Amino acid sequence: MKAADKNGLQENSAMTRLRDRLRKLYHGRTPAAFRFQLVAVVIDLAIIAFFIATPVLQDKPSFLWLDYSAAALVAADLAARLLASKNMLRLMKQPTSWVDVFILLTLLMPTAFANLAFLRILRLWSLSRSGSLWRHFEMRGLRPWREASHAVINLLTFLFVITGFVYTFFFRTGAGLENYIDALYFTVATVTTTGFGDIVLPGMAGKLTAIVTMIIGISLFVRLAQAIFRPAKVLFPCPQCGLRRHEPDAVHCKACGHLLNIPDEGN
Repeated sequence: MKAADKNGLQENSAMTRLRDRLRKLYHGRTPAAFRFQLVAVVIDLAIIAFFIATPVLQDKPSFLWLDYSAAALVAADLAARLLASKNMLRLMKQPTSWVDVFILLTLLMPTAFANLAFLRILRLWSLSRSGSLWRHFEMRGLRPWREASHAVINLLTFLFVITGFVYTFFFRTGAGLENYIDALYFTVATVTTTGFGDIVLPGMAGKLTAIVTMIIGISLFVRLAQAIFRPAKVLFPCPQCGLRRHEPDAVHCKACGHLLNIPDEGN
């Protein structure tokens, strides 16, 4: 066998081992995998905290260092998830991957995408769709709270997206913490429809922003209330029709009548 062929086989073998290792870390249920997933979630939360604090930090000398450090972490996580996936093309077609790629672009080119930087908070929504986060919920018997947690995260993501939008396009002339708090104050007052009136957005664009914020905000609050107060459901995909939500004691799928074998939580 030629030396080039041997080198190629060794490289393929090393890549295969790397992908297997990453797959076990990202999708496994061993103690080592759970520790890795927990660290990944903590790092994600730190990056999200940086995104929220960006309006306050963007004038600091160290901002670019923090920005590029976050870019390196997001790029490493995206690359590792691609390698850990059994179908890279399918993973890249998912909305969460599009969000991560967009966030990476805004981090690598902060000046060019300055007006879209507020969308980085969508990383919180992307994190809420990762399986590793909810495995820890299931381990601690918190599965019934998964849907309510999703609703809370969706509401928080919306609040910070609108806050960033309002700050970028209406308050940015006076950058800093006070103006960002003003944008957050306006967003919360509008979403809750209390409308104190001491902070309003000027012009037709401001009125349209308030209208859209109220409509979407109310629907998210309703969704949160439904998730908290309606009877808990079990998430278990029906093998025949794919319906995921069932009563905890369901024996047959209410959509197609297929016999179910829902795992007992031991309660």
